[in-house]
Amino acid sequence: MKKMNFAFLRVMFATLCLSALWSTSAQAELELGKQYSLVSPAQPTETGKNIEVLEFFSYACPHCHDLEPVLNPWVKKLPGDVTFRRLPAVFNDKWAILARVFYAAEALGQLDRLHPAIFNAIHVERLDLTNEKVLQEWVGKNGVESKKFMDTYNSFSVVGRAQRAKQLTRAFAITGVPAVVVDGKYLTSASQTGSNEKLLPALDELIKKARQERGSKG
Repeated sequence: MKKMNFAFLRVMFATLCLSALWSTSAQAELELGKQYSLVSPAQPTETGKNIEVLEFFSYACPHCHDLEPVLNPWVKKLPGDVTFRRLPAVFNDKWAILARVFYAAEALGQLDRLHPAIFNAIHVERLDLTNEKVLQEWVGKNGVESKKFMDTYNSFSVVGRAQRAKQLTRAFAITGVPAVVVDGKYLTSASQTGSNEKLLPALDELIKKARQERGSKG
């Protein structure tokens, strides 16, 4: 009787393992038109030999704010041949202003520190950072010399980069954020994959796909 029970358990264990393996494989198979779409035409990347993962976002977007705590740990574990970049999407004048906030913080070397704080200011503190008076007061309270920040924010370079972000939003045919493009050609989002958590394995698969394609061309 004990031998039969052991044999039965062994069969059940093997069945469960095969079931889990099949489930993992099924999840890894992304379907074009469902979990991701193609950027047409494909756009050039800015990461050289590395595979580019480009997040289109806006500080005004609550879904982008919600994605941050899920996305950031994943970004920190990316392999060495992958580079993650953020690009502020611009759909209207207010989003263009927030793009300038992003580029001003980046130009001053303060982006890593201020990026989560900007999201928090807008979505938790409910501050209107598109109001220049509010913005100037806020940056001063967050350890940045306010005049220097506003001079950078109003600089030709930062205004030009925000305009370029608007052009790229159109070139990539971005219609909603957050959206993520892998290697200039594969576009996906949490709305396509079903959740923020499901977005990450989809991105992993698209990175593998891009890596394989690069290898086949080498």
